[in-house]
Amino acid sequence: MTDQITHRAFFGDAEHAFALTDEMLAELEQITGLGVGAMYLQLVQMAYPASVLREIIRLGLIGAGTAPEIAHRMVETYATNRPLSETFPLAFEVMEARWSGAQADKAAA
Repeated sequence: MTDQITHRAFFGDAEHAFALTDEMLAELEQITGLGVGAMYLQLVQMAYPASVLREIIRLGLIGAGTAPEIAHRMVETYATNRPLSETFPLAFEVMEARWSGAQADKAAA
């Protein structure tokens, strides 16, 4: 059922699935204090807090079935203290898959 919002991409050591399910979006909104529309707008305008990128990636991994402990470890290993130019594209693609659907994501590729 989440295929429409699941983005697949290489992250760290292999290709992984990312899905911002309703539960993960609610958690992201709770963590950031922003609604999903405001968060998406910040990403589009390049006006986001850096921590949001890591949270999108972490919660996307969890939403697609990665254990929370593993998702946390992966983000700490592969997204923390890295250039934002490395983490932004993945975080944006995960959010874009939720916003526009993974089919739109694949068509753009």
